[in-house]
Amino acid sequence: MPYVNVTIAAGRTAEAKKKLLESVSQAVHESIDAPLESVRVWITEVPAEDMSIGGVPISVLRTKASR
Repeated sequence: MPYVNVTIAAGRTAEAKKKLLESVSQAVHESIDAPLESVRVWITEVPAEDMSIGGVPISVLRTKASR
């Protein structure tokens, strides 16, 4: 039974997370022929100020992008 943990910056909608869970489950099912009902996927959300890209906190990048 495959287990997949997806870590993302907090702030996504419930609908976006639902789509992610469905898509990852389907991808695992198709790629390794695991029964869909055996695929376990969970999301770990990390505050945007606690994650960075290139050393810059995601919260800062989001602020810059919204300007």
